[in-house]
Amino acid sequence: MGETMQIRTRGIRITVAALAAVAGIAAAAVPAAAATPASDTPRFLEPADLPPHPSSPWYAGAVTAGQPDPLPMCVGDALPSTTSHREYWTEYDTNAQQLTVEGRSEQWAKDFAALLRKDLAGCAKKLMQQDPDITATQKYYGRLNVEEGADVYGIHTASAWGSSDIGLFSVGRDGATVTVVRWGQMGTFQHAQVADFKATTVTAVNKLY
Repeated sequence: MGETMQIRTRGIRITVAALAAVAGIAAAAVPAAAATPASDTPRFLEPADLPPHPSSPWYAGAVTAGQPDPLPMCVGDALPSTTSHREYWTEYDTNAQQLTVEGRSEQWAKDFAALLRKDLAGCAKKLMQQDPDITATQKYYGRLNVEEGADVYGIHTASAWGSSDIGLFSVGRDGATVTVVRWGQMGTFQHAQVADFKATTVTAVNKLY
């Protein structure tokens, strides 16, 4: 299996004041007329938009152009080189990711979203074919009425050596842009924050533009 849902805590701390200072200098150096309107570029989730963690705040990396490394399970193989992504993590094993692709047309985005949904629908079976030491089960949590729609899936993986991980995935579309949100931690379906994740997905699709 290319990726497990368990990701170790990163020893990263973001110095907000330093980042703000750098951002202020950069903004001052660019004429206002040259600035690109925020609506021209898909926006990403902020840490506060993620399902709340009981013992830790969320942290976020920068929005990064290109495919993430490693690729996320289930949807990674379909991601084009034009993907942008952002990583999120807590002080524990809970982590998340948003992947966004701006398509060349609405029809392309519609077809791409359908491909991602198909990959997620067959994810558990594919994971077990790839690794006989993995037992995977999944659930479909329904479609959300936001922009052109979003679908939510849950996937649980258990290994022969004792690990147990739960992941939630969503695929949403706004016009020609498709976004995928992934959330994961150690646990089972009982630990999946489905309602909170659905709210995060609605926010993610609404924030694209």
